[in-house]
Amino acid sequence: MYRLGIDVGGTNTDCAILDEQLQCVGKVKSPTMEDVSQGIDLAIQKVLLKTNIPAEEIKVVMLGTTHCTNAIVQRKELSKVGILRLAKPATTSVEPMVGWPEDLAAKMDCRSFIVAGGYEYNGDKIAEIDEAEIREACQELRGKVEAVAIVGVFSPVNDQQERLVAEIVTEELNVPVTLSSEIGSVGLLERENASILNAALTKTIVEMVQGLQQALMKNKLSADVYICQNDGTLMNLSKALSYPVLTIGCGPTNSIRGAAHLSGLKNALVVDVGGTTTDIGVLKKGFPRESSLATVIGGIRTNFRMPDVLSIGLGGGTIITQDEAIKVGPESLGYRILEESLSFGGKTLCATDIAIANRQNHEVTGAQSPHLDEGLVAGAKEKIKELIEDAIDQMKTDSGEVPVILVGGGSIILPQKMSGVSEVIIPENYDAANAIGAALGEVSGEVNSVYSLEGTTQEAVVAQALQTAENAAVEAGAAKEALATISIEVIPLAYLPKQAVNVKAKVAGKLSF
Repeated sequence: MYRLGIDVGGTNTDCAILDEQLQCVGKVKSPTMEDVSQGIDLAIQKVLLKTNIPAEEIKVVMLGTTHCTNAIVQRKELSKVGILRLAKPATTSVEPMVGWPEDLAAKMDCRSFIVAGGYEYNGDKIAEIDEAEIREACQELRGKVEAVAIVGVFSPVNDQQERLVAEIVTEELNVPVTLSSEIGSVGLLERENASILNAALTKTIVEMVQGLQQALMKNKLSADVYICQNDGTLMNLSKALSYPVLTIGCGPTNSIRGAAHLSGLKNALVVDVGGTTTDIGVLKKGFPRESSLATVIGGIRTNFRMPDVLSIGLGGGTIITQDEAIKVGPESLGYRILEESLSFGGKTLCATDIAIANRQNHEVTGAQSPHLDEGLVAGAKEKIKELIEDAIDQMKTDSGEVPVILVGGGSIILPQKMSGVSEVIIPENYDAANAIGAALGEVSGEVNSVYSLEGTTQEAVVAQALQTAENAAVEAGAAKEALATISIEVIPLAYLPKQAVNVKAKVAGKLSF
């Protein structure tokens, strides 16, 4: 039995096939195409041909993609969203989508209503739902929206009102519905923003999944399909279609998980160098460290989980210029590196040219080593070294030296010795870490909710949260006997009375075939 990992990036689509021992038996890079289905189809053809593995022996396919991220950043393929905030009379002074970039807000053309409802932090009702008010809002939304986001005050504590309103909306409009209690944590506006984004991506994720299924059919693959989440685990197609926002950031996450598997390390910094950017993440107990800060996506402040990743404008295609001083980036050739860089017969100097300059032997297939001034090469390498050392320093939690795992096709541009780094590890198959990370295939379940300690203990609510997370993981496809606790965090909420705590718990386990 084999598993196929696919990672669709902005420049390349990577494929890797792993055997039952999770060893890589074949990998390929193929250009990413505007038509997602065609790009994936071509990559699958190449890896099947290279490995000579029959399609029927591949039982599971895992896909990581930047499709949803690109949709937000490029303002394209977004659904028109209706917003129902269950909050009146508590939050009428602040309208939904406050602070959104004007171009994105105009593109989405959202319609919002603040209606009666919502809860206090302890689950007490602010107001009852007015069914007639909800149905009246639906009448105004009919034919004008393609998805609806339902957001209730403190709905992570009690989601009953959101679910009741979802039933009414489904009955009235029959469009995809996002519940904020399933997307973000307690903060209302950030959770609302994340929920609106999730609703806006429903059309995007459908097109992406359909493209993947077409590519699999063309290659006669009848395997189970999973989509990568941004916490380093997987979700089935049903969950992916409901929660597309959880795919945002899964690219760097796949690389971090792949780096952990290939190197055998559980705690390290992972530096993933692509054609345009370098992503630096923190590996903690084998999984990406989650960011503790509010996440800004496409100019929108949200509070759903995201990996703690720093991206800098440095990659294999980064353009090098020299006027009075040597300048590195941030402009990049990207996929044009195969045509415009000096190493491939073009006229533009880039970081890859610097890396392989004046050498008889190098690692870049099909490239010719350019003859460059030694002073220029040394100066550019020093600038690149300064950039990466500064970025690594930003991601460290103390002044001590840390191991760095170097992955990604563009990693040849970085030095083997860096300040603040105890050792640089370049594992076998480093250039396919993203696809290998996608194929590793663990499924997670998590809880992020507020609990009152009145009449109970902290140990009891933590146990309750863990049980809920375990049930969610098993429902998503994890083998019950293989579950392991990834993280537990208990945060006292001093600004709320009655000993309230925010409990975050995550468990993960191997796929149950």
